Amino acid sequence: MAGTIDARLSELGIELPEAATPVANYVPYIITGNLVFVSGQVAIANGEIQYSGKLGDTVSIEDGQKAARLCGSNLLAQLKAACGGDLDRVTQVVKLGGFVNAAPDFTDQAQVINGASDLMVEVFQDKGKHARAAVGCVALPLGTAVEVDGIFEIS
Repeated sequence: MAGTIDARLSELGIELPEAATPVANYVPYIITGNLVFVSGQVAIANGEIQYSGKLGDTVSIEDGQKAARLCGSNLLAQLKAACGGDLDRVTQVVKLGGFVNAAPDFTDQAQVINGASDLMVEVFQDKGKHARAAVGCVALPLGTAVEVDGIFEIS
């Protein structure tokens, strides 16, 4: 039987991807106590970067938001793996860290990372409200437009 969060994902039409394997020397998540730290996830689907380039140059805010939402879906896939497949174990989305590959004069990082933040609230409702950082970067791994990491509390 599907859990409450799986049912909500289904209602929202969200199908989580398989949790990606790391592309460098790190692990996808660490559990310490009742916290899960999920490594940065990029806008990748089916093994390919979906949004590459710089916000404020070759990537629109709307596409940046889509990229951040995809990063959020990839975060949820890693979180689901960390929870043994049961996202109902999540008691709070604690913090997201958003990184935006941005042109030097781009200042709308917060709008871009809303793509991931909005997803967390849609999926977890009040438990999805979180602290956050949204930071502009000169470059990101694999040329991706956005990367998001997260901290989650679980039972």
